Amino acid sequence: MTKPLFQGRQQVKTGYILVVDDMADNCFLLKAILEGEGYSVEVASNGMAALAKAEALPPKLMLLDVMMPDMNGYEVTQRVRQSTKLADLPVVLITAHGKESATIGKAAGANDCISKPFDFDELIRQVQIYTL
Repeated sequence: MTKPLFQGRQQVKTGYILVVDDMADNCFLLKAILEGEGYSVEVASNGMAALAKAEALPPKLMLLDVMMPDMNGYEVTQRVRQSTKLADLPVVLITAHGKESATIGKAAGANDCISKPFDFDELIRQVQIYTL
């Protein structure tokens, strides 16, 4: 039996978190961290796949990379806000572009923004804010 990559501090949570990033390594890392904390995690590698998954079964939270090909995180956020089914879905953007991305993201409708490289404790704090 293998031991989880990260040891969780809490019991399994209800619902799931949708992680959206075109970089497989980022998805793997976020999934490992969050599952280690007891969260159920689904992954999408682009904006269209994220919207399809979220529409089919709305998550408790969407963690969304800003810089993706085809449809960036701002565009995905705008589509989430325009959807009657997803309009209230919390969206936290993940970006390497700091305050500028946070400002643009909030204007697009994001709830918050986490900077890359992210601090694990800050990530968990943000997730707890929107999933409790």
